[in-house]
Amino acid sequence: MIQNPILNSPFHEPTRHFAFTAEGITDTVIEGRRPSSYFIPIPQPKKSTQLTIGEVLQERREEIALVNGLRDRVSRWRQGGYMHVERRTRHLLEHWRREEREQKLFFCQLEAVETAIYLLEAAGPLKDRFGEDILGRAQTAHNPLLFRLAFKMATGSGKTVVMAMLIAWQGLNKLANPEDRRFSTNFLVVTPGITIRDRLRVLLPEDPGNYYRALDLVPADLREQLGQLRIVVTNYHAFQLREKLEAPKLTKEILQKAGVPSPFQETPAEMVRRVCGGLDPRHDVIVLNDEAHHCYRGKPNDEKITGDERKEVEAREEEARIWITGLEHVHRHFGRKDAARAPEGGRGKQRVPAVFDLSATPFFLRGSGYQEGTLFPWVVSDFALVDAIEAGVVKVPRVPVSDNSLKSEQPIYRELWPHVRDALPKKRAGKDADGRDPVLPKELEGALESLYSNYEALFRRWEKTRGPHSASTPPVFIVVCNNTAVSQLVYQYIAGFEKPGPEDSKIPVPGRFALFSNVKEGRWLPRPNTILVDSAELEAGGAMSDEFKRIAAKEIEDFKREHRRMHPGRDAEALTDGDLLREVMNTVGKPGKLGEGVRCVVSVSMLTEGWDTNTVTHILGVRAFTTQLLCEQVIGRGLRRMSYQPDKDGMFTPEYAEVYGVPFRFIPMTDGTTPLPEDKPRTHVRALRERASRRVQFPRVIGYRFELPTERLEARFGPEARLVLTTRDTPTQTEMSSIMGERVIHSLDHLRAHREQEVAFWLGRHVLQRYFRENDGSLQSWLFPQVLAIAKRWLAECVALSDDTFPQLLLLSQYGSNAADKIYRSIVTAHDGEAHVLPVFHPDAAVGTTDGVDFVTARPTYLTREDKCHISHVVADTESWEQKVAQALEDMDEVESYAKNHNLGFTIPYTIDGIERRYHPDFIAEVRHEALGPLHLVLEVTGQREQDKAAKVETAQKLWVPAVNNDKGHGLWAFVEVTDPWNAKDVIRRALGRLATAGKS
Repeated sequence: MIQNPILNSPFHEPTRHFAFTAEGITDTVIEGRRPSSYFIPIPQPKKSTQLTIGEVLQERREEIALVNGLRDRVSRWRQGGYMHVERRTRHLLEHWRREEREQKLFFCQLEAVETAIYLLEAAGPLKDRFGEDILGRAQTAHNPLLFRLAFKMATGSGKTVVMAMLIAWQGLNKLANPEDRRFSTNFLVVTPGITIRDRLRVLLPEDPGNYYRALDLVPADLREQLGQLRIVVTNYHAFQLREKLEAPKLTKEILQKAGVPSPFQETPAEMVRRVCGGLDPRHDVIVLNDEAHHCYRGKPNDEKITGDERKEVEAREEEARIWITGLEHVHRHFGRKDAARAPEGGRGKQRVPAVFDLSATPFFLRGSGYQEGTLFPWVVSDFALVDAIEAGVVKVPRVPVSDNSLKSEQPIYRELWPHVRDALPKKRAGKDADGRDPVLPKELEGALESLYSNYEALFRRWEKTRGPHSASTPPVFIVVCNNTAVSQLVYQYIAGFEKPGPEDSKIPVPGRFALFSNVKEGRWLPRPNTILVDSAELEAGGAMSDEFKRIAAKEIEDFKREHRRMHPGRDAEALTDGDLLREVMNTVGKPGKLGEGVRCVVSVSMLTEGWDTNTVTHILGVRAFTTQLLCEQVIGRGLRRMSYQPDKDGMFTPEYAEVYGVPFRFIPMTDGTTPLPEDKPRTHVRALRERASRRVQFPRVIGYRFELPTERLEARFGPEARLVLTTRDTPTQTEMSSIMGERVIHSLDHLRAHREQEVAFWLGRHVLQRYFRENDGSLQSWLFPQVLAIAKRWLAECVALSDDTFPQLLLLSQYGSNAADKIYRSIVTAHDGEAHVLPVFHPDAAVGTTDGVDFVTARPTYLTREDKCHISHVVADTESWEQKVAQALEDMDEVESYAKNHNLGFTIPYTIDGIERRYHPDFIAEVRHEALGPLHLVLEVTGQREQDKAAKVETAQKLWVPAVNNDKGHGLWAFVEVTDPWNAKDVIRRALGRLATAGKS
């Protein structure tokens, strides 16, 4: 048994995993990341017309070669500093990977976006053609008109966040590079249903809860540009061609000509204009498919499928056909008229340059014409459920492993369906059955009782732990049924029903379970504890009582206000009870919303509605499960974590979802209780309008340049200019061995084949492009002969070769960047006292301010003084030192205002080992000194010495401060390092004294 399934940090690449054997997962831990693979079921001969998971006896494991190869390449590219990407892309990558982020992004989210960026930006310049054949064959066979890239991410691992990151990357790059056809400002987001469509409003920049701001996915200075993007979120049903003229059936038959498009129905071009009306027709469109396993082109097959499963397969195939056909119509009819059709397997000048597919389960299912469980061959990134559990990103599904019935090999509640299917109704009972007590098979009733007992214990613990003003909502129990008849029966058993009374009256009868019953003391509760999520019931809209609407008037009015904002011109008062019930379902687990009090959800359409909430703790499946894929889809409804607060080691604490009736094979867990997240207070940190006079401004510097007094360049090579090339970091020979014992040597001989003259030329060009430009960005090309001569001297005098190395290693990007930096610093040193360092400002916004600070945090905070700080709070990474420094600054009369550099966007660029990085100092303070006058202080509070802290401090003191002061457009700046927070005032005042003395001299 596994005591704790969490092995890895959610914020870093996995380094360990549990071993698999033929019997499943074990408690043996293996060092290293698990290779990407999946299991294809191999069914045995059928024993009945309806196959169950117990009858699928074998699975074949398949490694995903494309994903594993791309993982290695993306990892090396990441470690090498993201070479060959656009400047805006690099800015976003650095922003997403900042260690001090308030809400750190999961590694799986970053890796998915990194993979897309690598394929579309970096692979070409790196001449990496890995995977082209696989993707080319996949596009030719499955998507000849579309270039699709799929990202496989476990439910609950943050696919919506990845979609927002992809939109930001694409859109901001297009705005910065309008002629670059790799990018677009047009986005069509397609979902499988209304529920997901509504949930993805967070992708719209104008939405109050948009992820770009709420999760700090876009730096504050770039967020305003998001308003220029065109984003349409729709569900695939919009691709269906609608009737545009009403006419009797006979009239249509008379006027309709064979082989001619119907005059009564939209043409594909008209459909595209309707669906994409919010997009700019002059530009290409990027498509993002959420739950993309619903979108594929099936092929004919003669597989015999009967009964309910046949209906399910037919509905699924029709859905997939409409979705993929709709995207093909968008490709044909959207954008530039001269956009040529892409060649087979290629991308060409496409109106749809890329389709990004996101899904936890991008597999072909039974009835698609492909082997059931076959992975979409265009999957390029994978973070599977087992990986997500080992990283703590999702809850751990806990299933029955034994019981005392001895009735079958498996516990009854593990695979419930074979025991109950024959006793459950196949269709909804007629009206003559109204009023009858709902009767369930004993096995199903026992499962409900057992699972409810566990839920009740958890609910009581939740009641005790929530505070008097807690915003937390109750844990949620869900039941997934096979059809509407069964869901209605289970709903009545759980929540209550009505039976006939005297004189045609109706008597409410309470449900079986007190916490779930919608009837109390003979009356229907105004706010239901249990809801029935059924498409037909939602359309009928008969489940919303007048009393509920009266009691929930505030929440309903909030919903209508939001509806008016999203849909100007529509009548919010015309919303049906079905609309309101859908809103209840969508807001289960959300404080202050219509669904906040719901404890139980009974559903027949949970698989396809895409409903998710992070408070689900119990799941009961009352339907057939023919594959582990279906099991994962249902269990996915309960995988979202309740708490994302890591422990002191940066790891998550395990959370569990108790699962009956879903025969999911995963981790045998020891007994334990589901931990309830601590109800931690959260603080709204923001710039306060009434404190605008305390605003802090700062220059946004992205680099440095030197103005030399002469165009005759010299170089002085000191000890710091030396560079030793060694095989310690870059092996030049690698011995390879197969299982047959054949050995070969892999080497870097192809690199050694370059002439040394090429190395000097490459270094000279790199120095010129990076450091010698005019104010307008143009190259000072006339200096190249001098720079080349200096590069040759440096190669001859400063490069030392260890065993098995050679100068051509400098053609590797990190070595080359480091060499160029050493050459340039040697030139500056030779002109010491003459060189004039100047800043290179951010081209979009040269000045940043505290105005845009606005976020929520669960970290410790310090309430600031209104006469000293524009921002309401200082956010702390520790329990004391940030607070102590803030208090010291507030106590100093000479400090007029200050700001903690948290989500402020103030950075100092520096270089270490040839890699450009960004340093985030701790505080900015505006000081008025009697001798110096107005002064801006950059404060760094040094605790434990970081590996590159010296490089940060040296850059701040010797480059950033002189450059900004030489510019003379941002006032006088200085840098102060505080080594003891409890002596901050003295350190700052002594530094000011030294500055004043230096100024006099």
